Amino acid sequence: MPTETLLIKSERKIGMIKKTVILLFVWGISFSAFSQKVIWSGGVHSFFDNVEFGGSKVQIPQTMAGVHLTPEIGLEWDGKHRVLAGFDVMHEYGSNRVIDYYDPIIYYELDNAPWRFYMGAFPRSLVLDKYPRMFFQDSIANYRPTLNGLFWEFYSGDNYFNAWLDWTSRQTRTRHEAFFMGWSGRYNYGIFYGQHFGYMFHFAGVMEPEIPEGLHDNGLILTSLGIDLAAKTGFDRLEANVGWSAGLECDRSLGDWHKLHGLLSEVRIEYRGLGVFNTYYRGGSQQIFYNDHANELYWGDPVYRSKEYDRADLYISFIKTNVVNIKMTYSLHFTERMMYHQQMLTATFDLDNFRKKKAEQSTYLWDYLFLKK
Repeated sequence: MPTETLLIKSERKIGMIKKTVILLFVWGISFSAFSQKVIWSGGVHSFFDNVEFGGSKVQIPQTMAGVHLTPEIGLEWDGKHRVLAGFDVMHEYGSNRVIDYYDPIIYYELDNAPWRFYMGAFPRSLVLDKYPRMFFQDSIANYRPTLNGLFWEFYSGDNYFNAWLDWTSRQTRTRHEAFFMGWSGRYNYGIFYGQHFGYMFHFAGVMEPEIPEGLHDNGLILTSLGIDLAAKTGFDRLEANVGWSAGLECDRSLGDWHKLHGLLSEVRIEYRGLGVFNTYYRGGSQQIFYNDHANELYWGDPVYRSKEYDRADLYISFIKTNVVNIKMTYSLHFTERMMYHQQMLTATFDLDNFRKKKAEQSTYLWDYLFLKK
């Protein structure tokens, strides 16, 4: 793409950001005239993800790196109703553009225990951070950071049930119509727990296509039983679960439904910021139509196209508070009778004046390396 075209696109994005900032400033001034509370949040999220899958048939080698800026401002009333607006901008390392991706944020939030409700365009990390990588791969958090739709949840302590809708693409002559409908939940009984994750992805063709395309409906669920021993020991995390996944995939132009089943187990051990997280899958090959539509159709990790796959994450949390989180991960991937490598480094900073986030003292590695006397 010519440099002049890139500069024009960058200038347009910068112009959009300026207009949004002015709008938020005026909105904040207008809020101060009322008795309601003006609320705000801001974050900086940096990531480096180097995936070494040379020669693999199920994953590509690549390096993804960038930084997000996520300011929001809004209004809160009655201590439970909130309206917020802002944006998420991302600059990729090495890019000659100032802004590579831009996502508007504007949503209504109700937090009235035991209920939570969101509607609009809001950060995905607020609601869907518990889903396994079989459903959403690592890069989704960085390249699709907002959910456009709604989310409802009933919760009590660590128990919860939720349902959500994410409209990911509006149909045009060049874009497919696509949306998710999902649900998940967890129930704890002493040291034992059961959890469930599920979604259905609807992927239709473009408007007035030159070549007819089949409409896809993909469903995937995972139900697991687990044990959590962290509260009974000195570990920060000590838990394991095993579950069964079931999927249905269909291209309506072909008419055949593909039934996919598999076993998925997870083990997580963490102490003072040092941790191991292992996932193991054995079953049918997922993502039947990946060669036709790739990650337009599938948001889960493409390594689950393998019939057997194991991933071991070895990680260090240098700092972990409600505000700052710096984490380094070295991952080993075992599939296709090969071992592949991945290195990740993330640094996040999130602060607000309404979700009770504060710069509390870390209890992780940073303390023991630099702060303890």
